[in-house]
Amino acid sequence: QVQLVESGGGLVQVGGSLRLSCAVSGSIISIRAMGWYRQAPGKQRELVARITNDDKTDYADSVKGRFTISRDTAKTTVHLQMSSLKPEDSAVYYCNANGVSRSYNRYQNDAWGQGTQVTVSS
Repeated sequence: QVQLVESGGGLVQVGGSLRLSCAVSGSIISIRAMGWYRQAPGKQRELVARITNDDKTDYADSVKGRFTISRDTAKTTVHLQMSSLKPEDSAVYYCNANGVSRSYNRYQNDAWGQGTQVTVSS
């Protein structure tokens, strides 16, 4: 079973920074892309940032220039560096692994973390 463990959420003041991390485990061979999504109360889950296996990145317009996504060399841990945080960034942030190839020819299209709360206070 693929497991995603997130860390790094919390409470921060406007203009502050936070770094989220997500480690994937479960006999992983490769992951096509990893990303961060967020969901605020009463809103749909939205893509925040995504990084592919060949290190192409994609960001929501609302976070461009403020957030940076990266992966470790083993490509099983993804980080989201968030700076210049705004109250509208407050949400539960979810890590996603897309296109997960595992040992013994197992494959999982999508796997999700449990979510971590980010709260930006004004």
